[in-house]
Amino acid sequence: MTATLPTLTPDRDTPDRDTPDRSAPSSSAKVTRLSSASSRRPIEPDTHLAWGTLRAGQVIPDELLTLDGLVIDGRPITLTAEQKARLSREEVAAMLTMGVHFEAVLTAGFARQVAEAPDLSDPRVTYMLHEIGEEARHSRAFIRLIDELGPTAKNPVDTPAANWVLHRLTRSLAKTEALLFVMVLAGEEIPDLLQKLAADHPDTDPLLAALNRYHRTEEARHLSFARTVLPEAWARAGWIERQRVRFAAPLMIDQLWQAFVHPGVYATVGLPTWKTWKAVAELPRRIELRKLAIRPVLDTLLEAGVIRRGRVPRGWRKLCGVDRHGAPVD
Repeated sequence: MTATLPTLTPDRDTPDRDTPDRSAPSSSAKVTRLSSASSRRPIEPDTHLAWGTLRAGQVIPDELLTLDGLVIDGRPITLTAEQKARLSREEVAAMLTMGVHFEAVLTAGFARQVAEAPDLSDPRVTYMLHEIGEEARHSRAFIRLIDELGPTAKNPVDTPAANWVLHRLTRSLAKTEALLFVMVLAGEEIPDLLQKLAADHPDTDPLLAALNRYHRTEEARHLSFARTVLPEAWARAGWIERQRVRFAAPLMIDQLWQAFVHPGVYATVGLPTWKTWKAVAELPRRIELRKLAIRPVLDTLLEAGVIRRGRVPRGWRKLCGVDRHGAPVD
């Protein structure tokens, strides 16, 4: 497999992304503008995307496969063209599946906030309803593409015991506010970088690239909303929830990162399931991707005063590759 890597840069802004406007007179005005943008730019994926055109073989380039550059027991992993095609489809399907599940948790959290809102005229309620609708469209598009990819991998983590823990965690997360918005940031920043790398690469399947661009366009507004309301949620957070954001959130985000491609995908190309998955997690390339994907989350927390510069907790420092001031380190 080729060792050529795409250029990685923390600067991921593109012209279609909504960036925070520091001149906004209030968070309510900012949220109202986001709702207006969503109303002006509704996209229906069923008609917007060229369904049925996904090519039969490899859908992402070699350098975007998680195995790129992997060495196990002193031997570089090499795959046939057929194996690369299968792995590419399995990896993309696994990430899309994770996206559907995560967006469902986000929707549940927002639905709870709407149900308990004392004032339905609050612009935040209106935007959460916009976001719920957009996330539903994203999930429909993801499921449709999963069907076209035809994955066969079985997730070995999908067991009754593991699902019991996961369901308890997701239900607890949906009932929080500040922690939910932190996980929303992580759950949208991570795929944002991965989708940008894929959409920008000329060897990515055109349908997949178009889906990634569509998703990133709307998720930019979702990120802007989370950044806007996080300080308000933090001000209302109790001591326990604040400790969860500072110390438990890095562990949760790390697990989220690792779960985007589950171990079962490697068995579809004849590789040892858990051994390969663990080796992939230790690849310098994957570690660097993780840091670049999650640093924007920490930057938002620092800007909002959730975490103080000079006192960045160890878990956040390790996850993002930064020092106690939040500055990147080698």
